[in-house]
Amino acid sequence: MANREALRQLHARLAARLQAARSEGVAAASWLAVEAGGSRYLMPLAHAGEIFPWSGVLRVPYTQPWLMGVANLRGTLVAVVDFPGLQGKTVARNDMTLADASLLAFNPALEVHAALLVDRLLGLRGAQNFTGMQDAPLDAPGYWGATYFDEAGDSWQEIDLQSLAQDPEFLHIRA
Repeated sequence: MANREALRQLHARLAARLQAARSEGVAAASWLAVEAGGSRYLMPLAHAGEIFPWSGVLRVPYTQPWLMGVANLRGTLVAVVDFPGLQGKTVARNDMTLADASLLAFNPALEVHAALLVDRLLGLRGAQNFTGMQDAPLDAPGYWGATYFDEAGDSWQEIDLQSLAQDPEFLHIRA
């Protein structure tokens, strides 16, 4: 009985979100889907900027281990962040895996010169690509949105890049 009620509440929340997206004129594709450190993430298209191929970075001393360094992207120096590393995960990377990686720059409107290292780009996704969702756990970082589930049962974590750009831990790069 409790499971049915939870399922009804989930459906009601999902329906409300879908209705809000439709009334606001949001396109069918709302997110850029990426893989980083073996996990799947959804980055809101409105927060994402350009995507660049991996071109190497210049290390910056005395910074957090998750700050890979800086890169010159179209004449702008940006901080390159190993997103799984920011969350405390260790990912073994080598020149071969980095050659297939991409840099996802933040939208310039967010006013942060940063890019996330992502292992793979997985295309665009919209609400229609998912069968369920659950809210972020209470102990999750403030930039975590809902977790979505696709037909295969795989989970996709939504990341609010605007909130990430303002997160104190993200902004504190000094080691």
